[in-house]
Amino acid sequence: MNHISSLRCVSCGKEFQPDELDYTCPDCGPLLGTLDVLYDYPAVAKQLTREALAAETRQDHWRYLPILPVLNPELIQPLQVGWTPLYRGRKLESEWGVQRIWIKDDGRNPTASFKDRASSVGVVKALEKGARVVTAASTGNAASSWSAFTALAGLRTYIFVPQNAPRAKIAQLLLYGATVLEVQGTYDDAFDLCCEAADKWGWYNRSTAINPYLGEGKKTAALEICEQLDWQVPDYVFVSVGDGCILQGTWKGFKDFHEIGLIDKLPKLVGVQAEGAAPLVKAWQNGAQR
Repeated sequence: MNHISSLRCVSCGKEFQPDELDYTCPDCGPLLGTLDVLYDYPAVAKQLTREALAAETRQDHWRYLPILPVLNPELIQPLQVGWTPLYRGRKLESEWGVQRIWIKDDGRNPTASFKDRASSVGVVKALEKGARVVTAASTGNAASSWSAFTALAGLRTYIFVPQNAPRAKIAQLLLYGATVLEVQGTYDDAFDLCCEAADKWGWYNRSTAINPYLGEGKKTAALEICEQLDWQVPDYVFVSVGDGCILQGTWKGFKDFHEIGLIDKLPKLVGVQAEGAAPLVKAWQNGAQR
């Protein structure tokens, strides 16, 4: 079932065996050394066909298991993630003069968040590694999602949050049984401390951008969109952006389906940030390279 072939650094292109590294390229470091998960695409193409998907009875994102990085499917947690509905945005079509607009409702996921797609894969990888203690740095949805899945799996969980993290989100973490460590500083400070703790004590780290397997969960939204639209690929896909990992995961999904021949074109992706928190938009406008 597993078709992972290698992990490739997105910066230098160096490839590693799947069991060689857990997080980022050692040469390029945590900022630039994000790893992309590669598969034996010809083997996947034989197994993951339109006919096979039409006959698939699973109504969640594990219907795409042949192109997900799971070694032991028995470790998948019993929460229904994915296969969320697409709603037609008829009022928006009328207001904007667009022929068709579809809205993907990931509020149907277990913790009402897109992040459940990533956490569901991340917890399987943690269990495959034999982890008993896990961690993450987050300001909200990712931590809530991670805490829910790790609680179900019986893992001890430490969440690092910045001092300005929403109190309601912290309450949710505590309800799931996570130990919350409030860092006197920014999210970056919480992220750095989380990574230091994970390295020192061997905790499995879900923190976004450094864990290569989280994007594999996020890509399933794109896979679902293709199938739910009867393989008619959208012209544009608009994605809300924080640090860009959801955008990357969505693009990976379309790329993977294109690679195995299930779709014949790729959409244009548009990243969207709120005006009050738009660092990537400002960097783009200023011509910054990183």
